[in-house]
Amino acid sequence: MAQQSGITYPKTNKTDVTDNYHGTSIADPYRWLEDDNSPETKEWVKAQNAVTSEYLNKIPFHGAVRKRLEELWNYPKIGAPFKKGDYYYFFKNDGLQNQSVLYRQKTLNGTPEVFIDPNKFSASGTVALGSISFSKDAKYIAYQIAKAGSDWQQAFVMDVESKQLLKDSIDWIKFSGISWKKDGFYYSRYDKPTEENKLSKKNEFHKVYYHKLGTSQEQDVLIFEDKEHPLRNAGAHVTEDERFLILSQSEGTSGNQVLYWDLQDPSQKGFNLLVKGFEFEPSIIDSHGDKLILLTNEGAPNYKVELIDPKNPSSRQLLIPEQKEVLQGVGTAGKRLFASYLKDAASRVAQYTYDGKLDWQIELPGIGTASGFGGEDGDKEFFYSFTSFVNPVTIYKYDIASGKSALYAKTEVKFRQEDYETKQVFFNSKDGTKVPVFLSYKKGLKKDGKNPVLLYGYGGFNIPMTPGFSVSNLFFMEQGGIYAVVCLRGGSEYGEAWHKGGMLEKKQNVFDDFIGAAEFLVKEKYTSPSKLAIRGGSNGGLLIGACMTQRPDLFKVALPAVGVMDMLRFQNFTIGWAWVTEYGTSAKPEQFNYLIKYSPLHNLKAGTQYPATLVTTADHDDRVVPAHSFKFAATLQAANAGPNPTLIRIDTQAGHGAGKPTSKLIEEAADVWSFTMYNLGMSFK
Repeated sequence: MAQQSGITYPKTNKTDVTDNYHGTSIADPYRWLEDDNSPETKEWVKAQNAVTSEYLNKIPFHGAVRKRLEELWNYPKIGAPFKKGDYYYFFKNDGLQNQSVLYRQKTLNGTPEVFIDPNKFSASGTVALGSISFSKDAKYIAYQIAKAGSDWQQAFVMDVESKQLLKDSIDWIKFSGISWKKDGFYYSRYDKPTEENKLSKKNEFHKVYYHKLGTSQEQDVLIFEDKEHPLRNAGAHVTEDERFLILSQSEGTSGNQVLYWDLQDPSQKGFNLLVKGFEFEPSIIDSHGDKLILLTNEGAPNYKVELIDPKNPSSRQLLIPEQKEVLQGVGTAGKRLFASYLKDAASRVAQYTYDGKLDWQIELPGIGTASGFGGEDGDKEFFYSFTSFVNPVTIYKYDIASGKSALYAKTEVKFRQEDYETKQVFFNSKDGTKVPVFLSYKKGLKKDGKNPVLLYGYGGFNIPMTPGFSVSNLFFMEQGGIYAVVCLRGGSEYGEAWHKGGMLEKKQNVFDDFIGAAEFLVKEKYTSPSKLAIRGGSNGGLLIGACMTQRPDLFKVALPAVGVMDMLRFQNFTIGWAWVTEYGTSAKPEQFNYLIKYSPLHNLKAGTQYPATLVTTADHDDRVVPAHSFKFAATLQAANAGPNPTLIRIDTQAGHGAGKPTSKLIEEAADVWSFTMYNLGMSFK
C-alpha cells in the first residue's frame, strides 16, 4: 500500500495486460477496473471512497463549508416563462429542492399550479426530468426522464388539461429530442442493449421512429436507419408549419449532413439529401414558404444564414452574411430570426426578418450570457435570461415589434452583489495566439502573488465558455479566491477556426493555452503556483489530467472531473466512438503518435511529485465511463512521490452530471472546496 500525507491507499492489483499499437507495446495493468460491475471493482470503489471520506472529514472546516454552501444555495431559482396553448409554463426551485418543478399559470400575474414535480419521481431525487415537448395544439406533453444521471431516457405522454398520464411509454431513447407531428412524434433510439454489460456496450445503429399516440412502442414506425454506417447518429425534427421533416445525420461530434422529407409532396416517399456531409455543420432553422432557412459554416467559419430550395439544393440565397463575431445559433419567434453572436465570449443578439433584413441589435443589460431567444410563429413576446459570473439569472420580457426589453424577474441571492466584480484580460499563448480569461473576485484585490485561484477550462467540441452564475463558485470568491475561466482553443468563442485550432493533431494547443493562462496569472502576481488550483470536467477533465502531467510544478491542486483519461481506448465505450472526430483514434498510426504524447493515463511518471488531486466520477456515468477515472487514480497513487494526497471520489446513483439532485451537488461542492482550500492553505472565513 502506498502512503502520502499519512494516507494509506487501498491496494490496487496489477495484471499483465499489454497492447501493441503499431509496433509499440503499452501496458494496461488496471484493465480489470474497466468492468465496473465486477465484485472486485465494486470493492475497490468502496475502499477508495472510505479513504477519501476519512481524509475529507478530518478537514477542520469541512462542516462549516457545507453549512455555508447550503445557505448560499437556498434561494428561489426561476426559469424564463414560455407560452404553450392557454398557459404560461416555467421551472422553479424553492431553494434546496433536489429537482426543479415545472409550474403553469393562465396569466403572468395568475396563481401558479404544479404541473410536473420531478421530486415525486423518486424518494432520493436521482430521477431527473429531461427534455419536454408539447404537441402543436398544446393538448399533450411528451417528457423524458433519466435515472441516476444516465444518458438513457424513458419518455411518457401526459394530457395537458387533466394532467393524467397516457399509456404511452417509450424506452431506450438516447441523444434525442421529441418532435411532434399531428397525433404522434418522432424520436431517436438505439436497440435495447444486452444485459451482460450495458455500460461498456458500444452504442451503434441510431434509428429514428414515429410513435402514434395510443399505440405501443412495438408498433412504432421505423422512419430512418443506416445499416451501412453503424456509428452515425440521427435526429429528426418537424418544421413549425409541419411541412418538412428534417433529418440531421452525424458521424461524431463534428460535421453532419442534412436530409429532408416534404410531407406535403405525395410523390416523395422518403428522405432526400439536402446538404451533403460531413465536412461542415449545417442545420435547418425553419421553413420559409417552400424553402428552408439554413445555418451553415460552409465557406464561413463564423457561420452564415442562407435560404435553400429543397428541390434545387445548389440554389441558395444569402440572408445573414458571416460577421466578425461568431454566430452561435439562431432562434425564431413571431416570424423573426434571432441571431446570437459571441464577442469575446459575451452575448450579442440581433433581430432579422425571414428575408434577412436587420430589424435591430437587441440592447442587452450588460456583458454576460443571454439565452432563450425563441418561441412560436404567433408570439408577440417572449422571455429571455441574462447572467454573468457575479450576476444571478435575471429574466426579461421581450417585445418583438418594438425590440424593447422589460425586467420580469430578478433572482435574490444571499450575498452582496456590489462587493464583487469581473474583468476580462488577455494573454499570448505559447504560439502567440491571443487568449481571453475572465477573472471574478471580491473587490479590493491585491496583486501580491498570494491570492488563491481556481482556474477552470474546457477547450473542446466547439463549446464556448461564457459568463454564468454559480453559488458554488461564488463561495470560493467569498473566501477570498479568484475564479478564473479561460476561453481555450477547441471551443467556439471565435468560430470554427478557433475550434479546429484545438482538435486532432492540434489538441496540444489547448493544453498550452491553459498552461499559458496559469503562467500569466503567476507573472502578473494574481497568484503563485502554491496557491493555484485547476478544475475541469469531461473533456475538461482530460484537460486537467494532461496539464497536471505536463506541468506538475505549476499547480498545487488538480480537480479532474469525469475526465477522458485513457486516450488509447476511449472509443471502445458507449458513445466514445463519436469523439474520434475531435481527438482522433489510436487505431491510426499517425493519430496514435500524438494521442500517446498527452494521454493523461499514459503520461504519469513514477517518482514525480504531483499536485494534490481529487478525481471525481460517478458509478452511473455512461458517457465518460468511470473506468477512465479509476485507472488514472490507481496509476497516480502508485506514481506520486510527493506528500500531496491523490484521492478519488466516486459518487453513487449519479452519472455524467446532468440532472444531479441538489443534495448531491452540495455534498460534492463541500468536498471539493474543502479539499481545495485545505491544500491551498486557506482558512474558512
